[in-house]
Amino acid sequence: RSYDEVVCALGSDESRQLAAAVEACELTGTKISVIPSIYKYMSSSPAIDVVGNIPMMNIRRIPLDNIGNAALKRALDIFGSLVLLVLTSPVMLVSMLIIKFTMGGNVIFKQQRVGLNKKIFTMYKLRSMRDSAEKDTAWSTENDPRRTKFGAFIRKFSIDELPQLVNVLKGDMSLVGTRPELPFFVNQFKESIPLYMVKHQVRPGITGWAQVNGLRGDTSIKERIAHDVYYIENWSIGLDIKILLKTVLVVFRK
Repeated sequence: RSYDEVVCALGSDESRQLAAAVEACELTGTKISVIPSIYKYMSSSPAIDVVGNIPMMNIRRIPLDNIGNAALKRALDIFGSLVLLVLTSPVMLVSMLIIKFTMGGNVIFKQQRVGLNKKIFTMYKLRSMRDSAEKDTAWSTENDPRRTKFGAFIRKFSIDELPQLVNVLKGDMSLVGTRPELPFFVNQFKESIPLYMVKHQVRPGITGWAQVNGLRGDTSIKERIAHDVYYIENWSIGLDIKILLKTVLVVFRK
């Protein structure tokens, strides 16, 4: 009896049967498709690498693993952050002066965040809270009582995030990526949110696909991660430029 096509959906403990099925189909010239036993963990377009003569399937396709793509993105980050630092320096200087006169103390707020490959780095922001010693477990909300009027203003227009351009120049962050989180929340979410740790396979960004789609601040973590994973698997320089343009439009609409 002949078949046009065979679809194999065997479990991981049935490798012998799978090998026999493949060999039988090859002998008869029958097309065979295999549904991997780990299909529920895979992306829709996994990548295949070859190590020696052995093909190796990557569960998740990450375009930025390609050296050329990574170099192109880094070049955009360096050029873009330098240009933006020059253009926004007057706004940052005025903001720093107002923060100094209204709150005193440090004008730059530093906080530990989790970045590429789960490495901890220091992220910079303009200080927007009365309490400069913000706790590592603090989650800022829209009506946070610690926030000053000017702090609320610079948060609304994302002016407080301009010092992160220095993080981009240092290589801790990218202009576009997944948002970095506090170590406390990373340890909390990695146990309860599926695919949460995937976001650390690329550099975190000042803005991202989730943020330009309205998922910033106190919003659904699951939805944010879904957008982050989409960005990671579908990265292109065109997508980065699209996100940057949408970010500018969002700020100007405010």
